[in-house]
Amino acid sequence: MQPRSQHEIRPVFCTIVPPHILDKLSQSDDPALADPARRTLEADAARRTRRQVTTVVRSTVAPEPEADRSGKPDRTIYDCRHRTHLPGTKVRAEGEGPTSDASVNRAYAGLGATFDLLLSAYGRRSIDGEGLPLIGSVHYDEKYNNAFFDGEQMVFGDGDGEIFLDFTVAIDVIAHELAHGLTQYTANLNYYGQSGALNESVSDVFGSLVKQYSLAQTAEQADWLIGAGLLAPRVQGVALRSMKAPGTAYDDDVLGKDPQPASMDDYIHTADDNGGVHLNSGIPNRAFYLLATALGGSSWERAGQLWFDVLTGGELAVDADFASFARLTVAAARSRFGEGDEVEAVLKAWSEVGVPTA
Repeated sequence: MQPRSQHEIRPVFCTIVPPHILDKLSQSDDPALADPARRTLEADAARRTRRQVTTVVRSTVAPEPEADRSGKPDRTIYDCRHRTHLPGTKVRAEGEGPTSDASVNRAYAGLGATFDLLLSAYGRRSIDGEGLPLIGSVHYDEKYNNAFFDGEQMVFGDGDGEIFLDFTVAIDVIAHELAHGLTQYTANLNYYGQSGALNESVSDVFGSLVKQYSLAQTAEQADWLIGAGLLAPRVQGVALRSMKAPGTAYDDDVLGKDPQPASMDDYIHTADDNGGVHLNSGIPNRAFYLLATALGGSSWERAGQLWFDVLTGGELAVDADFASFARLTVAAARSRFGEGDEVEAVLKAWSEVGVPTA
């Protein structure tokens, strides 16, 4: 396996709605469904191509001392006004009061909630650990059916109103995309195959943790859904994904049935979607759910801490597979908690989804 670089970051273009959903929509006989999905697919493909030829080199020079080291976020929200030029027009800066635009306020709050969890639970100042400013752009393009992190900032579409609503309505969607930045600045996981599915799963994990943290929910109280509230009323479904029961988030005449596998027995081998990164992420997602609910209490404390330890520990290879990630979570449990309930719970969670830890 390739060791990760401490200084070179390969930013990737990561979206919350997987290509297979948009592809299904684009084949609809209804232009109101097909046209926005087709335009979204084309826009995502073009931006993904541009991102693949870009490399960000992380500076090795120590940052200048900051005036404010109190652990406050530095957020700026922009309005694209239904165009595609980023970041758009600045509409809210850190410390400014709410605007009349609900999308602006939700994006501002979601970025802040993600910052708060990272700082309060893990002592990390922003996604890079050094107080990186958090930038979000709302009202991207016309009826854009996605939200994405492009390696530098968050971007939210308004949805088509038929299948998807405004992408700022779900705080876990905001946190999910921002967590791709956390992975970018830590484990730097390759966005293909099992390492790519881990990349997506880590974002689902921290997206769910931010939602649970903001709602003061325990693992038992949480719904473990990613994107609840994002689907329009006409859709037969509850969310984009279910961490508790992958493959059950939706079953709709237009979208089809949620194809996520819940265990290695149903692992999907495909060249689409970067080797199925949005599909096979259901396997480590369920492992985390099983661990968190077995341990009980606040998911971000013990279960989340172990995932954070692996992500930031420096031993996770950029091309890690599920088994190597699982082994590191076992080692992290032993290191942090000793030989106790935590280790047994980690071993059992991975065993239930068919991922070996030996």
